[in-house]
Formats: sequence, C-alpha cells, structure tokens
Amino acid sequence: MLLLLQVALLLLALPSHAEITTEEVVIPPPKETCAGWMAGIPGHPGHNGTPGRDGRDGAAGEKGEKGDAGLLGPKGETGDAGVTGAEGPRGFPGIPGRKGEPGESAYVYRSAFSVGLETRVTVPSVPIIFTKIFYNQQNHYDASTGKFYCNIPGVYYFSYHITVYLKDVKVSLFKKDKPVLFTFDQYQEKNVDQASGSVLLHLEVGDQVWLQVYGEGQGDYSGLYADNVNDSTFTGFLLYHDTN
Repeated sequence: MLLLLQVALLLLALPSHAEITTEEVVIPPPKETCAGWMAGIPGHPGHNGTPGRDGRDGAAGEKGEKGDAGLLGPKGETGDAGVTGAEGPRGFPGIPGRKGEPGESAYVYRSAFSVGLETRVTVPSVPIIFTKIFYNQQNHYDASTGKFYCNIPGVYYFSYHITVYLKDVKVSLFKKDKPVLFTFDQYQEKNVDQASGSVLLHLEVGDQVWLQVYGEGQGDYSGLYADNVNDSTFTGFLLYHDTN
C-alpha cells in the first residue's frame, strides 16, 4: 500500500507530457516494510451475497438394507362381496371312505297268492274255489273256502282272468261280503271267450277277498270254464304295508 502511494506522488512531480524525455524513468525498488508500522482500522463487514442456484441432483445412492416389519395395524371394515368367479375345473374323485357298520336287517312283509280253476263252476252266489295252486307260500289263501285272508294291513292288488264257454259269465270280486268289482262277458256260440278284471284294495287284518258268480234270479251266468288247455286264474299280492 505504501509502495503504491510513493509511485503516485512521483508521477505528480514529473513534468508535463511535452517535457518528458526519452529517458527511462527509474522507479526505485520497494523498500522493506518498516518495523513497527501500524495497520489501519478494519473496514466494515460486507453484505451477504444473493443465494446461489440449487445444484444438480446427486447420483442415486445404493439401496439400503430392508428394515424391520412395522406393527400390525387395526383390522379394517369388511368389504363388499366380490362377483362370483367362473366355475373351476372338476376335481379328481376322492378316496372312498371306510365301510360302515352293518345295519339291522329290515323286515320284509310278504303276502301273495296265485291260484287256478280245475273244473267248471255252475253254482252262483258262493265263493269260487280255486284249487290249482301256483303260489301260496304264506298260506294266506284258503283253498278249502276260496277266500284270501288278510294278515298284514296295507294296499293289495287283485286280478282275475277267466275263460268263458257254453254260457254267459258275470262274476264279482267281494270284500267283506260286499261286491266291489263286476265283470260280464257274453258267450259267442261255438267259441271260447276270455274276460278279466283287476283292482287295488286297502285291507285291514281279518278282511276277506274272493270271487263268485253273481247272484241268482239274474239269469244263468255260470259259463266260467277250465280244462287241461284253458285256465281261469285268481291272483293277489301285498303292494305295500301300513306303517302305523
């Protein structure tokens, strides 16, 4: 600083530009700083400069290690049911289960008969006695009276098939002394005819069912016939028994 001040004073002492010679001006070398000089009063601090612009983003750092799982939050409200999805493919059959314990055997109710006529019937208004036995294992049909006796209450099926020869035939199926079914067939001369009937009846224990030529005084209807090549049959069996 002192050196600059000395140079300035020297320049002021020089003659005007017109008087300057071509001789070089010799500037003395700076003197060494004097020992014991005193510094000037410090200046006031300068004002803060305006903030600089943000720098560019730095490169992404390496991915950190996975942190510990957070605490389980409270259960949320139940959402609405979704739409039913498409039916999936059918699965494979499962393994068969173990065989169950044997159950109690069910009691089988049996009642049946099938019988045939061996001779021509001429007597009306009495049970027709069928003495040719096709089946009567339970012996619920009595061949001595021509009647079926109910031993098991329930619904029964009865049917008959008769051969007609020489005279007209009118037969009726009786239940407890009352006719419930009638069959009439008019004989055609020099011919063998056939007639039949069937019915479902509910019977109680002790009820009786049979066939007979229908009543006297109504004409001669005793054309019921049977021989070695022509049969007249009467059949009945239990369809299902009462459960109470």
